[in-house]
Parts: sequence; C-alpha cells; structure tokens
Amino acid sequence: MPSNALNSGSRTLESPGPSSVRLPNMSEKSDKETSAQDQYVLPDGRGRIAVVLGASGYMGSNMVPALAAQGWQVRATARNPAVLEAREWGDRVDCLAVDVLKPETLPAVLEGADVVYYLVHMMWTGGDFVPVERQAAENAAKACAAAGVRRIVYLGGIMPREKRSRHMEGRAVVGDALREGSVQVIELQAAMIVGPGSAAFEVIRDLVNHLPVMVTPKWVRNRSTPIALENVLTYSLAAADLPFEGHRTLELAGPDTLSYQEIMDIYGEFAGKKTRVIPVPVLTPTLSSYWLYLVTSVPPTTAMSLVEVLAHDYIGDDREIRDLVPQHLLTFRESVAATLAAEKNHEVPARWVEGSIACRDWNPKYAYYAKQYCSEQETSASRDAVFRVLQQFGANGDFFAYKPLWWLRRAFDWLIGGPSFRTRRRDPDTLRMGDIVDGWRVLGLEPGKRLTLLMEMRAPGSGVQEFSVREQDGKCVIRMCAYWHPAGVWGLSYWYGHLPLYGPLVRGALKEIARRAEALEETESAFSRV
Repeated sequence: MPSNALNSGSRTLESPGPSSVRLPNMSEKSDKETSAQDQYVLPDGRGRIAVVLGASGYMGSNMVPALAAQGWQVRATARNPAVLEAREWGDRVDCLAVDVLKPETLPAVLEGADVVYYLVHMMWTGGDFVPVERQAAENAAKACAAAGVRRIVYLGGIMPREKRSRHMEGRAVVGDALREGSVQVIELQAAMIVGPGSAAFEVIRDLVNHLPVMVTPKWVRNRSTPIALENVLTYSLAAADLPFEGHRTLELAGPDTLSYQEIMDIYGEFAGKKTRVIPVPVLTPTLSSYWLYLVTSVPPTTAMSLVEVLAHDYIGDDREIRDLVPQHLLTFRESVAATLAAEKNHEVPARWVEGSIACRDWNPKYAYYAKQYCSEQETSASRDAVFRVLQQFGANGDFFAYKPLWWLRRAFDWLIGGPSFRTRRRDPDTLRMGDIVDGWRVLGLEPGKRLTLLMEMRAPGSGVQEFSVREQDGKCVIRMCAYWHPAGVWGLSYWYGHLPLYGPLVRGALKEIARRAEALEETESAFSRV
C-alpha cells in the first residue's frame, strides 16, 4: 500500500519490512515514494535555535539529537540537567536547568529562540495533575511570548470521541493553555508511538515477554493506529516550518489500524512467543492498573494513565499532515523491526539508568523499564567520607550488611558458573570504571556523587545497584537503589522472590555506610588534634 493512500477504517497490514530498517533515519526514502515525496526536504535549522522543554522524557530524548542532526542549535532542558549531560549529545546541544513550574527559570533559556518544542508531562506530580499541567503550559506560553518565540510545537495525543481519561484531559488542557497565548501553536496528536522506551509499546513488549497466558481487560479488543518513532520525528521536525497562519492541530497515524491483541500477536512473532489472551469484563481501571504494574515494568502512575488511555479506540485521521509532509510510513511490522534493529545497533539515545539499554546487556527481551526499590539515610558525615566508604563495596566480601545472605548468593552464583568470588580492582582503596567486584562491574562513577554497579551474576534479567550522595538541609543524604530489568516470567519471579529481602538489606547497608563514614571522620579528627 502506498504510504500516502487513504484507507480510513480498513487499513490492511503490510508484510514485514526488511530487517535493515533503522531508527531514526529521516533522510532515507522508500522506492515507493512519489515524485512529490522526492522533492520534499526537511527544514534546515542551521543558524536557528530550538528549545526542547522536557528533554529528559521519551520524546525529548529522541527529539534533541534529531534537531541537532538537522543543524539546529538545541537548548535541551530538564529540572536536572545532569541527566541530559550524561547523554553526550555534542556541541550543538546545550543542557540547561529549567522547571516550567518556576517561571523565573524560563526567560534566559528562551532568549533568541525561534521554535520551542513543548514535551513536558506532569504525571510525576501525582494526585490531580491536570491543574498542574495547565499552570506549566501557561507559564511556558507567557515566557515564549515575552521572548519573541515564533512557534510552539506541542506533541499531544489523539482525543477519543468518548469521555476523556484524566491523562487525555491533561493533554487537552495543555494544548488549550498554549493556544491562549499569543505565540502560534502547532499541535501534533499521535496514538501509540512504536520505538524503544515508548511506554505503551514497552507495556506490549513486557506483556508478551512475561506472560504465556494473559487475562486482560476488554480493552484488548480496542483499536489504534500505531506510528513509528521515525515517522513522528519527521513530522515533528517539519512542524517547525509548516506554512500555517494561526494555530493548527494535526493528527498523526501509521498505515495500520490494529487491535491491541493484534499488536501483541505481531510483536510475539518477532519475539518468538505466543501469548494466549483471555479478555474479561470484570477488571476495573484501578484493578487493571495494579495488574499492569505487577506484570510490566512501567511506573505506577504511568500504568494507571495507560489503562485509562487503552479503554478507547485511538484512530488518527492523518490525511492533512500526509499531504503536507509526504514520507514513507512504516507499518507496525516495520516499526517493530526498526525498534529491534536500533537496540541491536546501540542507536538508542536514552541513557538514564532505569531505561538504559546498556543495563539490559543490549537484550530486547529484558524489560526496558526497571522494577526498583530505593531507600535513603541521613548522616552527619561529609560526602567525601561517605564516598570513601562506598569505594570499599565488596572488598573481602564486605557488602556493608547481612554478610551471610550475600555469601549465600555469591556461593549459589559460583556453583552455577557465575563470576562471584572474582575481583579485578586496580586499586585496593578506590574503584575505577570497569573494575569488577565479586559479580558487580563499575558502570558509572562520579566521585562524591554517584557509584553505579552492573550485576553480572547469573539471573533471569539484568540488575543495577546505584549509590548516590547529595547535600540536603545541611546534612548528607545517601540514597541506594536496586534496579531490575526482568527477562520473562522467571525474571519477574526473581524480583518478587527477592523483594522482601531488599528492604532490610538496603536499609541495613545505608545505616552501616553512615556509621562507618561518621566513624572515619571522628578518627581523622582525633588524629588531627594530636
């Protein structure tokens, strides 16, 4: 089927695309493209500034490098710019601290900007986040107007014809608030985006990978028009210069209209898994979200929002945007192939710990998002003292607390051929990147701030343990998090089987680290007085 053919409501599924499909690569064109498509060129951003508000999120993480590749000078923003700096986007990208709920942080980053991409979501605030979404959008709209920004591009979601969910109401409110300002707004509305890290797609992947038999709510029969990340990026880049006057709303869609069950079946073909689906009408949205959080690795707030979203059909009418921005639209099969190829080729831009492909040993059968358990401990010791203690992790089998449990785990790993009882430290007192400590490899190291360890012991999944240190209210706060990317049902069983131990183990380790750091400083202070 030609990519620009309209077949609303009865789109057919194309055969699988070639395994060489890559993501993202907006410059390549299909043999199927028309002469009009051959003439289409994405806007050149050279010499212009684009600001990405919400650059740490899923779309932001992909939008920033795509803009930079088109020649834009990009200002990527997040509440914590260190998260962005770790991604090493290059000279065309400046990573800046911005909180849209604090209007005073906006003027400096918007100065001289031509286009602003609004990719901010406020679900993380919890509770009734809709008013928070509105306030954030109003702050951004006012600041953009004051800075003389030409256009705002906002990526929202297709609105159902039935009653809106809380999540979709939040998306609609953002669009309305942006349009109330004086800056032109181009709103792009998409259904499911198919790409590594997309919450809806990752839920589908987790369900297929984790469950051979699946009891699902009746929404499994609802339909969507999933669209490839590559296609969304092309539309988003083009939106900077579409020839519009005034505000405009455009729907995005892929070439296939599929039920969620069909989507799971097709992904299962790629994963080599067959999942039996049993729809039941009795699961309420709340129960469905708990169930989704139990068997997938998406955060609880995201799970609830997804359940609300999946309760409706989301079929986009993309005729207008296809005429304006001709491109080859990847079928769902091609989109999945592109996603898996991107992961295999290490082309995924996101590098946050809980979603890092590296932490999953580059294996797409491991859950993208991590199950996690975190705890904190205050101490009067300095960050330097705490970090010196942290660097003794694993030395002589010492993991700060519950040594017998650690020894049993190491012994079991050794018996099944794992790397426990093997240590390769280049310095007995300090850790360095790549050092191996008894089944753990140093994955990240920021002196005085962070120590990240990748678990290499044999297990059905991939694990990361991270210690971080910060100052708060005149005290040092030590944070320890265990991240787990389960592989299939056995990976989930491993997590839930160990979960009762994580609480006392993590809290015990943190207390011991604090005690040793305080004792270290007391000893050094006593020596200095002698």
